[in-house]
Amino acid sequence: MSFFLPDREAVLTACRGLALSHPGIGVCPDPLYLLATRPDPRRRVALVAGGGAGHEPLDVGLLGRGGLDAVVPGPVFTSPTGAQAQAAARAAAELGGREHVLLIVKNYTGDRINFALAAERLRAAGTGVAEVVVDDDLATAGTAEGRRGTAGVLVVEKVLGAMADRGAGPRALADLGARVVAATRSLAVCARAHTSPALGSPAFALPQGTLDYGVGIHGERAARTAPASRPVEDTVRHMLDELLAGLPHPGTGPAEGVIAVVSGLGGTGELELRAVSALVHEDLTARGVRVRSLAAGVYATALDMAGFSITLTRLAPGWLELWTAPTDTPLRLPRAVDPGSTLLTPPTEFRGAPPDAPPSGGPRAVGAFLEELHRMCRAAHADLTALDQASGDGDFGDNFCGGVTAAARRAREHRIAGPAALADTFRDRVGGSSGPLFGVLFTALEPVADRTPPDVRRLAAALGQALARISAVGGAVPGDRTLLDALAPAVRSLVAAAPNTHDRAVTAAARAAVDGALASAALPARRGRASYTGAHGTGLPDPGAVAVALVLIALARVHEPGPAALLPDPARVTRAEVPG
Repeated sequence: MSFFLPDREAVLTACRGLALSHPGIGVCPDPLYLLATRPDPRRRVALVAGGGAGHEPLDVGLLGRGGLDAVVPGPVFTSPTGAQAQAAARAAAELGGREHVLLIVKNYTGDRINFALAAERLRAAGTGVAEVVVDDDLATAGTAEGRRGTAGVLVVEKVLGAMADRGAGPRALADLGARVVAATRSLAVCARAHTSPALGSPAFALPQGTLDYGVGIHGERAARTAPASRPVEDTVRHMLDELLAGLPHPGTGPAEGVIAVVSGLGGTGELELRAVSALVHEDLTARGVRVRSLAAGVYATALDMAGFSITLTRLAPGWLELWTAPTDTPLRLPRAVDPGSTLLTPPTEFRGAPPDAPPSGGPRAVGAFLEELHRMCRAAHADLTALDQASGDGDFGDNFCGGVTAAARRAREHRIAGPAALADTFRDRVGGSSGPLFGVLFTALEPVADRTPPDVRRLAAALGQALARISAVGGAVPGDRTLLDALAPAVRSLVAAAPNTHDRAVTAAARAAVDGALASAALPARRGRASYTGAHGTGLPDPGAVAVALVLIALARVHEPGPAALLPDPARVTRAEVPG
């Protein structure tokens, strides 16, 4: 987020932080520029780039050997001055005794004007100047100003940096830069605007359920929107359709493939970016486009904008070697894609489909309990997530309901009994604490959950065994505001059931579990992540206890449909609307 910038000299302070953490980078505070102080002695031409701050690590991330010689940062989203660019270029040229500089300029009006002024003054002082203008943004093709310079500048700077370290002259570098620019296109989407440093609020509001399609890295609104509700696979496919159509034709020679760069815009997590990059690789490969190098990370940002860009560069012979050449810069880019498979085979005992499990017995269809629990989970997912967000990390709805859904799929695909699928899935495939703890519960229920009529004594013994084992594994006891606060009352109810009440004993246990879950709202959290958050979850029931109540309600509905009809609606339980 951009809530934590210093009130004064924010950009200078950030530049100082970069230099302090990366030896070989120096900062001149006035006029402000950064300089790579350990250039490759073979380099004959100094490479200078820059632009408004707020796009980091763009430009500054490639400062050093194999990259840029100097970077000129302006204020946030504002071009640097001509004096800054002139001073940076003079310093870079003098450091290595070089007579030429190459200015790498993004196609924005302010950048073009100020770098042009610097070039004019440098030439007047006897320094040779060449220029490469980067205009890769497909969203602004056909506008009066032409395509903007966005994430594609990363590819241009990296390729030119490697070539400069080979001793290339200014004309060869400028020609190479122009060809890389012509072969590069980018497109970006966002779901939330960046936070304005001045206002502390989003710079613009997007209509509900929309993405800004073709957004700029200075926070400029896109000319069009796209539905946010469609799968990300569809968004990626649509972006690649346009990018491939916008790239120049590869010609008649052998295809060299592409470099693909997926960059977060500042507020998109690594998990999302890695997933998008896999989708990009999968989609391009299916089209017959060879991905020679795939980079996914935070490269060209717009402060904390929630979105991502895709950049494609159609390779020419020799470019991949330049792109993957080693650097001594703050930003390290990936190597070439391994042409072999990245998929591994697990150890023998984890391979293949699980063996068929016999039915649990009884006249009812195998899986009745799982089917009922799955139906309730589809409705309860959001409520369980909200309960966990109030007192923990918000993952319980995904873990519990996702585990039940996976178990239902596993039971159908491999024709195994529902309780066995639940036990296997939670024990071996659901993480967090809910996986092993509910794995214990479902393992104990496996022999009895679908047996009709229910054996109340065996059910009580199974749940009692689960209670003891969960307490031993997790270290909690009833009263700690955990799932045990619903499980323990259910066990007590079943143990105390008189023989003449066995036709409604499971329903009574379910009601006891509901009451115990709701009563957990008044308990202090002593175990689990809820114990880290102080009083934030006070007044709401523990989500694990609510899930146990759902398990008992499902059992009651399967075995005692008549009495179970009097139980509270599960939706009211998950929303804590049932009086205790």
